[in-house]
Amino acid sequence: MATMSLPDSRTEQDGSAVVRVLSYNIRSMRDDRAALARVIRACAPDLVLVQEAPRFFRWRKYAARLAAATDLVILGGGATAAGPLLLCSLRATVERTEDILLPRTPGLHRRGFATAVVRFAGARLGVVSCHLSLQRQERLAQAERLMETVDALGVTHAVIAGDLNDVPSGRSFRRLAGRYQDCWEVKRQGGEYTFPAHDPRRRLDAVFATDGIEVLGCGVPDGLPAADLRAATDHLPVLAALRVPAT
Repeated sequence: MATMSLPDSRTEQDGSAVVRVLSYNIRSMRDDRAALARVIRACAPDLVLVQEAPRFFRWRKYAARLAAATDLVILGGGATAAGPLLLCSLRATVERTEDILLPRTPGLHRRGFATAVVRFAGARLGVVSCHLSLQRQERLAQAERLMETVDALGVTHAVIAGDLNDVPSGRSFRRLAGRYQDCWEVKRQGGEYTFPAHDPRRRLDAVFATDGIEVLGCGVPDGLPAADLRAATDHLPVLAALRVPAT
């Protein structure tokens, strides 16, 4: 399977860590939850940066069920971040988490960021899951706030991922790609387009990494059952393998 062609999670002798990061818009788990869990498990992630996690009635229960079904634990986010959610494997040691709500524009959905600082052996990593606005000017302002949020984590290395609601030629996408490594562009391994899942034609979802992180591969994982990918949600996942230096 192509998902297995990315390096496995491991800790190097120098204390650096190879970390598998999955970004996935799960559409509030309104689709086939069993297929969703199979896709996530097949990717064998250390971190899952979720967008559109359940936000309303009994949202914690649904998040807990997803974590249990994928052999992961809840790191942070959910309704308290307006949708972005962080899951992690037991390999991660958690330093801190913070959910950030962004200013709400009347008539538009509330947006937010789920953030954390974690350690994998000697490697310290900031993590931010985001889901930017459908409205262009608000989206650009949120991209600026996202970069401020990463800076405020106070870490040398960070991974940022999410549904940008923008394409690589758009202003918000270009703004982020100008500051961080666009992991798919750095080392393409897998598909490019993420939306819609049944006939992908646009790259709305991306994984970014700060300088100093080595990108070992990134893309939409192929080799997974097409039926599961179509049934799980309306986006395709993006999987990256990153080597994070020891801090």
